[in-house]
Amino acid sequence: MVVVGGGAAGLSAALVLGRARRRTLVVDAGEPRNAPSSHMQGYLSRDGMAPAEFLAVGREEIARYGVELVRDRVTDVTRDGDVTRDGDVTRDGDVTRDGDVTRDGDFTVVLGAGRTVRARRLVVATGLQDELPAVPGVAERFGRDVLHCPFCHGWEVRDEPFGVLAAGPASVHQALMVSQWSKDVTLFLHTVAEEELSGQDLRRLAAAGVDVVPGEVAELLVEDDRLTGVRLADGSVHARSVLYVAPRPVPRTGLLERLGTAMDETPFGTYPVVDPTGLTTVPGVWAAGNAIGFAEQVVHAASGGYRAAAAIVGDLLMADLDAAVTG
Repeated sequence: MVVVGGGAAGLSAALVLGRARRRTLVVDAGEPRNAPSSHMQGYLSRDGMAPAEFLAVGREEIARYGVELVRDRVTDVTRDGDVTRDGDVTRDGDVTRDGDVTRDGDFTVVLGAGRTVRARRLVVATGLQDELPAVPGVAERFGRDVLHCPFCHGWEVRDEPFGVLAAGPASVHQALMVSQWSKDVTLFLHTVAEEELSGQDLRRLAAAGVDVVPGEVAELLVEDDRLTGVRLADGSVHARSVLYVAPRPVPRTGLLERLGTAMDETPFGTYPVVDPTGLTTVPGVWAAGNAIGFAEQVVHAASGGYRAAAAIVGDLLMADLDAAVTG
């Protein structure tokens, strides 16, 4: 088995596979989505743990079960187990007694360092990249006092003066959500025109006590390594100590697309079509974590990796038993 991605989803899948005595390789490019954050929240028993510490513990755990982890990047993957409907088998493929295709199929995985490995099943847990608004100071402060998820960090900055940088009409929802953690919230419309807000938007913002400020944001103001305010293009300054932004998610789905996985376009990016276990439309390929959706938190990603691995263990068992029966 090859698991592509060494974040919460990939390590969780590897843990289950290793404990099921399946030889497993994890290929980790070392680019976790939550790397800018100093802590993660909302994961029962791990609330407040540093993301780097969480991953270090996960790597130690999978090593106990003989799982190999390499720091590298998968540059290519091909599926070799294709079969025809009349029962003719290509290299490494399996068929059932009546000639129908099983879910078995071997893959050739090429790593950036030049190593080539074979895998009967794949778990793609490559996550996504957050593309931030091009406002000076946003990228530098992201994960510290520039945030995107109140469930992740809202408690830690509760009751501070919040700003919300609008990236589109959906930013109204973000401003309304964060108002549960502070009663001092300002929505900076930035590049969003006031006319884009509906009457219902304005009524809800007023009911939540959210101030609406038109005008483009020019930069963030920082003193003593702390966010102190937002400067607009007209020169006006608004004191804020926290700024929420809505990054544009860019899913890392190149490998899935190369394998021919069916994709689904959503308002938050294009993701693979999967069943409840994470199985894609390509036999033998599962996906988990932020590779299947924007809102997969660490706890969700770990759960998804577990489900995918458990499904793979059962899938391989049945494939092997069927192969033994058909001889």
